[in-house]
Amino acid sequence: MPDTNADETAEAESKPAPPADDLVTTHHTLTVKRRKLAYTAQTGRVVLRKEVVTDGKFEGHVPKAEVFLTSYTLDDAEPGSRPVTFAFNGGPGSSSIWLHLGLLGPRRVISGDVTDPAPPPYELADNPETLLTHSDLVFIDPVSTGFSRASNGEKAKDFHGFTPDIESVGEIIRLWTSRNQRWLSPKFVAGESYGTTRAAALAAHLQDRHGLYLNGILLISSVLDLGSIDFNEGNDEPYSLFVPTYAAIAHYHGFHGDRPLDDVLADAEDFAARDLPWALARGARLSAADKAEAVATLASLTGLSESYVDKVNLRIEHVRFYTELLRDKGLTTGRMDGRFITWEPDGGREHMSDDASISRIIGAYAAGFNHYVRAELEYANDLPYEILSMEVNKAWSYSDFEGRTVSVVDSLSSAMRANPHLKVHVAYGHYDGATPYFAAEHVLAHLNIPDELRENIDSAYYPAGHMMYVHEGSRVQQSKDLAAFIRNSSNR
Repeated sequence: MPDTNADETAEAESKPAPPADDLVTTHHTLTVKRRKLAYTAQTGRVVLRKEVVTDGKFEGHVPKAEVFLTSYTLDDAEPGSRPVTFAFNGGPGSSSIWLHLGLLGPRRVISGDVTDPAPPPYELADNPETLLTHSDLVFIDPVSTGFSRASNGEKAKDFHGFTPDIESVGEIIRLWTSRNQRWLSPKFVAGESYGTTRAAALAAHLQDRHGLYLNGILLISSVLDLGSIDFNEGNDEPYSLFVPTYAAIAHYHGFHGDRPLDDVLADAEDFAARDLPWALARGARLSAADKAEAVATLASLTGLSESYVDKVNLRIEHVRFYTELLRDKGLTTGRMDGRFITWEPDGGREHMSDDASISRIIGAYAAGFNHYVRAELEYANDLPYEILSMEVNKAWSYSDFEGRTVSVVDSLSSAMRANPHLKVHVAYGHYDGATPYFAAEHVLAHLNIPDELRENIDSAYYPAGHMMYVHEGSRVQQSKDLAAFIRNSSNR
């Protein structure tokens, strides 16, 4: 007769154990202006669960994902009154490593910059400019980035889309806020690149779903309407909105002589706001004389030849520009940061083979974090830390926006109207060729909010690129700007 109990025991033992939070707590100190700050770090994965209801019957909370985060809290502060900032990067498919070790965290990686990239084997340093001085910090890696993964038996792709991403990151924010008794703390979200899209949508989602109102949003390299940067047939908008950035990059590489950058940008912005959109809209109706004038102006601003500008019919696609500008020198500029250059082995390529503004610094960030998380934060995990997953990026779903542009302008507008205390800080890099500053300005100008709420938006500009903190002067100034924003928006 079969041993039923033995079979059941064997079956139970063969099943993986239910996932559990694996947070590790460590204690640290940091000296800021002769003041020693004691802080606690907590790092690891938090299990994200979903309520299951079948035919009206509650059947429990099912594990859906294990989300990696790192939090920093100051030891000698009153938690209830201290601000907390939830930070993430973008991609989609990027971990939070960039904001974590580049700008906001108490430790930072030394990556070097355009003229002095750091060589391996890299190093970490204390960050006395850390935002931790003014706000507790929580860095979140969305599912399939960092050490975050879907739970056993769950599909990772279920999290790779606009709405599920907002819901899962929003749930982590709610959980951390509740478990750490921080509902009465001033709360902020900080996003970079696609993270700004996420941040704006989260402001509305957290209000509508949980009644969790934010004090402020930090938009670093902002893109709230993907149509403003998407070079698709029939969408002429990006061809104008990128021109000031092209002009800035051309200026950096010597195409405007000794003219001040501000003067070049003023001319580029004026042309991009008026004459170029008109010329593009005319299509075949544009006269030969008007086209010749537009070609000459656009070529002068961008540093490209009139022949090239004429051949592309006044429509300079951004990766083409970074490939074309220094072609005669066998070089290409960076996309994330147009100050960077690298060799192009194929002089006939239409699109550059490498973005130096990523490849020159990612090694430092990878080495820095993989050491830091294990040696200093004492978190052990054999999974690869996914810094930037192009697989996730390419598979990302925008099904919510079928037939229309991906935009969170309405979400941010409604969040600001419902919460008139909500402040927005926007950080722009003049050499950011991924999310150009003029496009972001254009989109923000179309928020559907009353004029008095526009006073809630402040802006800061830096002589750097997408990750403007790679440039040391910009990093120091940006740290001051963010600290001032947190202080002024905390209502305490």
